[in-house]
Amino acid sequence: MNLEIAGKTAIVTGAARGIGAAIAERFAAEGASIVLVDVNDAEEQAERLRRSGGRALALVADVLEQSSIDAMVSQACESFGGVDILVNNAGFTRDMRIGRMTEPDWDAVVDVILKGAFLCTKAVSGLMTERGWGRIVNISSRAHLGNPGQANYSAAKAGLLGFTRALALELGRFGVTVNAVAPGIVDTEAVRALAHFDKIRGAAEKATPISRLGKVHDIADAVAFLASERASYITGEVLHVTGGRY
Repeated sequence: MNLEIAGKTAIVTGAARGIGAAIAERFAAEGASIVLVDVNDAEEQAERLRRSGGRALALVADVLEQSSIDAMVSQACESFGGVDILVNNAGFTRDMRIGRMTEPDWDAVVDVILKGAFLCTKAVSGLMTERGWGRIVNISSRAHLGNPGQANYSAAKAGLLGFTRALALELGRFGVTVNAVAPGIVDTEAVRALAHFDKIRGAAEKATPISRLGKVHDIADAVAFLASERASYITGEVLHVTGGRY
């Protein structure tokens, strides 16, 4: 299927590894130019894409710093001529029960996931509406349904869904769609580094109709579809990529 995103420019936040890196790779395979944004250096990923014939730029940026976001958009426009696609993927977990969760634990997780998406989206939405075409894909999580020990993460990922639906109503008349992808447990380096990973994997596989963990390319394929011309009449939706686990 031709997704018709060749020649488009995509910004992917949290792109140094894991799901973000896979999304960047999927877009590059479709012929899009990629801006890989992360608080860590994503140059290794960008160089790998360039060696495969892709057009990629790595930027170290904090999605909570306006100066970083302004530089991100400016460099994307200077290098590739604009911004057509934004994937708000930056985020992390800081899990603990509510009685032990501190205010900084709450703020750190909620701010990066939710405020970061707000700031990045605000920075590129004008470019998209001026062109009359744009795709914004927010990476939520099955955790938006609620997970014990993840009040901060669950709240932030649920907030992304309200954010997605509000923006879909605002931006649809300008040719900009806004959707969300909600992954289940995905086999990434970060997940493998969790304490009791084998126990977590076993429980997840038992509870999932398709009894395996997700792979990063499962999420990347879903994002690529929603960012494509093939999904031009889909907006305000959340696509669960969970193997059937709710």
